[in-house]
Amino acid sequence: MKITPISNGTAIDHIPGGLALKVCRILDIPEAETHSSISIAMYVSSKKMGFKDLVKIEDRELKRKEVDKIALIAPNATIIIIKDTEVTKKMQVSLPKKVMEIVKCSNPNCISNKNEPIVSEFSVENGSEIKLKCVYCERFVEDMMESIVW
Repeated sequence: MKITPISNGTAIDHIPGGLALKVCRILDIPEAETHSSISIAMYVSSKKMGFKDLVKIEDRELKRKEVDKIALIAPNATIIIIKDTEVTKKMQVSLPKKVMEIVKCSNPNCISNKNEPIVSEFSVENGSEIKLKCVYCERFVEDMMESIVW
């Protein structure tokens, strides 16, 4: 079965194999009310990556916060904007230096978890693997998928 092209919308390419469903969770698919076509391909052969996943969403452009969340789990993903069946924009996701209101601190004693009028904030450290450090209590995120605010 082939994935059909979309007329207008967004394709997310170069997702590491097996993470397409997590990208869909970030985008609130299938819970989001939509009548648009959504295509998910998993473990597609790739010269560059060995295997990759791909998600195509008709009639939707991603918000910056959604792209930032995707960058945390798929830092080499490519976002492709399609209008009138033509690629109008193609960009690599990039890790922000800080993420706000995207991740919840795992430290129950952190001020960000104490009903204070502040939002969660993490600095992004990019070495051999991505690490997030709470700017308030300096605790590192241990499980990225468990800490993302959905």
